[in-house]
Order: sequence, then structure tokens, then C-alpha cells
Amino acid sequence: MICDNPAMTRGPVMCDLEGLTLSSAEKDLLLHPYVGGIILFARNYTSPQQVTELTQQMRQVRPDLLIAVDQEGGRVQRFREGFTRLPPMQLLGKKYQAHGDFALTLAKNCGWVMASEVRACGVDLSFAPVLDVDSDYSSIIGDRAFSDKAQEVVAVAGAFIDGMHAAGMGAVGKHFPGHGAVVADSHLETPFDHRDFAPIEQRDLLPFAQLVQKLDGIMPAHLVYSKVCDKPAVFSEFWLKNILRKKLGFKGVIFSDDLCMEGAAMIGDYSQRAREALQAGCDMVLVCNNRAASLEIINTLEKEKFPLGNEPLKRCFSNYAKPGNLSDIKKDARYQVCAEAGLFC
Repeated sequence: MICDNPAMTRGPVMCDLEGLTLSSAEKDLLLHPYVGGIILFARNYTSPQQVTELTQQMRQVRPDLLIAVDQEGGRVQRFREGFTRLPPMQLLGKKYQAHGDFALTLAKNCGWVMASEVRACGVDLSFAPVLDVDSDYSSIIGDRAFSDKAQEVVAVAGAFIDGMHAAGMGAVGKHFPGHGAVVADSHLETPFDHRDFAPIEQRDLLPFAQLVQKLDGIMPAHLVYSKVCDKPAVFSEFWLKNILRKKLGFKGVIFSDDLCMEGAAMIGDYSQRAREALQAGCDMVLVCNNRAASLEIINTLEKEKFPLGNEPLKRCFSNYAKPGNLSDIKKDARYQVCAEAGLFC
């Protein structure tokens, strides 16, 4: 799913757009060498036709741009009107508990539907799947997780990833090494997990470890595992270099979670957050819902001559998405199996 392209140097910043079309200032932003990607939100979407035109606008300015969205399903689905209403992933986990192998077929087909629809509108990547093992009290994970049992997450998420790959989309597992065991929402504050390394490794880390060869990207959590490291995982060399790269052997792209989230605030200003995330091992940093922060980070990296084209970023997600036909997806047998099973709202 990831292909080597030594000639490409992708900037390490993924930022966002303000509205439904590309402004002249945003065209200039896309051309900046330190920008490598754009993430779309619900404010950038009204219909499949509109978002297709938007992605085409971006490609005309910057053909190699990585365009992403959060289209997990359930309550985290940015494109809704005109798209299939995907279930929360917990539903797939419950079907697996009840129906076993048939549920894995549903999960694979559901992953294919999600990825096919997104790619049909010119978007390369959905930040999915969630690999957190839910502990039934996280305020932010909840039904976004496939299961509260690690091996069930491995089985069902693995099938979902296979479906994404069948549609030509890379998979990004989140939130490494696991966000499901804390109550706090890292969008609003910095959560702390006070467990030792062993229980984290034996439960929360397990889906990442067992699915690492299938994953094209991984997104670390804005979460401090206080008995392991005093920084959130996204800023931690221990988690990203020692565990993810060396111990698990992950070769794909490490995306930071949004550096404007409050879970990142303990590190310092926006430039410091970007600097520490990249130094810790992130390959691309997300800066969302704050244009001033995006510009601050881009200008700082340029001023400090932060190196472009490190090895993971030379490997791009292959086959940039091209506009397709959403109606053809709904006619496919894989879609019909999911619809008949009652997956789609």
C-alpha cells in the first residue's frame, strides 16, 4: 500500500481548510514545501460532488498532496449527506461475538465501503481504524472501539483493514499505544494513565503489535503513561522510537494527533509541540482548526531548516485517489451484504 518514491519530498505538516472551496491564500499554503497534507472536516463538506470538486482544486495546485479525513463511522464521520451512514465499530465487535466468521466478512466489506466511498471523492486516506481496547469508561473512545477485548479488536479490525486495502486505501491505526483505559478526553485536557508498562503491553498495545505488518500509518495518543514516560506518547522517543519502531518493527508513517488539542498543551507553544513531535519520531504533524498555529509551525520549521524527505515520508500512500462513482459502490455485492445485515443506518 505504501510505495517508494525517492524523488518525492513531502512536507511534514498536515493542516486544514476553512470552507467549501479553496481560497487564494490556501492555494499559496498548499504550495509551501513544508505542507504535505490536508485534512478535511464536516465544514468542508456539503455533498459528494462538492467535495470532489474541492479535492480536484487541490490536485490542480499540488498533485502530490495527501488528502485525509476522519471517516471512522458512527459519531466520527465527517462526510454524511450522500454517503453511507457507517455504524460505530463497536457494532462490528458485537456481531463478531454473536456470529464469528460471518462478522469478519461484514467488517472487511464495511472497510471496503468506507474506503471506496472516500476515495471516489478524491480523498486518499481516512484516519482509521481505532485500535483502542475500550474499558467502558473512556469519555472519548467508547463505541469507536471494536471491543473491550484485545484479541477481538485484532480480529475485527484486521478484517476491516483488509477491506480498506482492497479499496486501495492505507490504514492508520490509532491511538497508539492505547487510549481506552482513561476517562479524560485529550481534546480538552491531558489524560494520564498511571499503570505500569506490563499491563499496557499485555492489553492495550496488543492490537498494534499484532496488526503492525498490516498498518500503513499509526497515530499516537496525547496521553501520558506516567510510569513509563513523563511526556504524551506523541512526544515520546520511548514510545515512538524504542517501542513502535525498534520493538514492533513498524516501517510506516507516524502521524501526530492534532497538535492544537489540549492534550498537547503541556509541551509548550505550537512550534515547540511540532518540534518535539518530529524529534520524537513523528513523520507528519496535524495542525487543525487554527490557521495561525499552522503558519507559526510552518514558518518555524522553514526558519530552522527542518530536513525534508526523511525515509518514511519518501514512501507515499500509492495511487492517489481519483473521482469515481458512488452509485457503483452501492451496487456491489459487498455493499449489499452489509446492507442486508443491517449495518447501515
